[in-house]
Amino acid sequence: MIAGQDFTILGAGIGGLTVAVALAQRGAKVTVLEQAPAITEVGAGLQISPNGVRVLDALGLGEQARAQAMRGNGVWLRDGISGHEVIDFSFDKVAPDATFLLFHRADLIDLLATAARAAGVEIRCGVAVEAVSKSQTTAKVKIAGEATQEMGFVIGADGLHSVMNAALNGARAPFFTGQVAWRSTVPATGREPAEATVFMGPGRHMVTYPLRGGSLVNLVAVEERDVWADEGWNHTDDPDNLRRAFAGFCDDAQALLERVDTVHLWGLFRHPVALNWHYGHCALLGDAAHPTLPFMAQGAVMAIEDAWVLASCLDRRGFDKGPARYQQLRRARCERIVATAGKNARNYHYANPLARRLGHGALRLAGRLVPQQVFNRFRWIYDEDVTRL
Repeated sequence: MIAGQDFTILGAGIGGLTVAVALAQRGAKVTVLEQAPAITEVGAGLQISPNGVRVLDALGLGEQARAQAMRGNGVWLRDGISGHEVIDFSFDKVAPDATFLLFHRADLIDLLATAARAAGVEIRCGVAVEAVSKSQTTAKVKIAGEATQEMGFVIGADGLHSVMNAALNGARAPFFTGQVAWRSTVPATGREPAEATVFMGPGRHMVTYPLRGGSLVNLVAVEERDVWADEGWNHTDDPDNLRRAFAGFCDDAQALLERVDTVHLWGLFRHPVALNWHYGHCALLGDAAHPTLPFMAQGAVMAIEDAWVLASCLDRRGFDKGPARYQQLRRARCERIVATAGKNARNYHYANPLARRLGHGALRLAGRLVPQQVFNRFRWIYDEDVTRL
């Protein structure tokens, strides 16, 4: 039903490019508007869990994704102070048929952008969208320096500070969570296991995993603090501030921190999940609809899922009924994932020594006796296959 229809997508991030591919493969005419002057290497590592890989497979990109990314073998939780193992999940044991990929964000963006252009999508960079005007039958977009234009069906994949979200929901202020995060990549030694390692400590934790064939290590470090930092990935910080925050961590953690020469810092804010994901010929997806904290590695994957479901619903049900069905299928799941991510940080940050010993001890015992049951707590996330909805 969408073949030949015009779509405009705000934002050339992972969600925007995925929905561009999904729509164009169904015959739609798609234009992507990106504020940045070029699609360049930004961000760092991403974990794409099986629920996201299934969408890449359905788009015909699975083979290339597996070739460009590293396959994640598991998750290793360690006490950040002592370095002792708490629990080590081997995906081959608890989820042998599942594929977890460790991607550099730039590589995934490049894969999606190449696929989009091959499908006929036009990507315009250096385009700043100032406002979206909605009605039941049209969507109009105001671009800086240009007159307001009607643009068919408009999809807001424009991130945390979404112009489209503001048009559909008005201004809703986020709140500071009392946590900040540093992000960096460092040269690898070549001996890093192909898994996500989590160093857990009082009021802080650090996640690391290799990228690009093991040549780099992605590092994300989170600290609880009263002094907030601005939101966004582009705020640089002094690496010594990061090292001081994690000075008491074990030797393996210090060896990584010593290699940090460039780091970005941002404040972690909780944004409300959007009440309205659509109106007339407008719809939201990804962070524009449901920003999440980075404690379940599902931000990019939710956007990938959204993209498939939105394209499918529009194709099957049209502009009148498709958007409502999309929100019906996605909102409750995304709300649950956002809530789970918010709770997960507390499991890493035991400040009381006795609570930490008890909490880590319980996880350690469960990992030895019933690792499958521990993993199964999150199967509802990883087993989802939106391509079958």
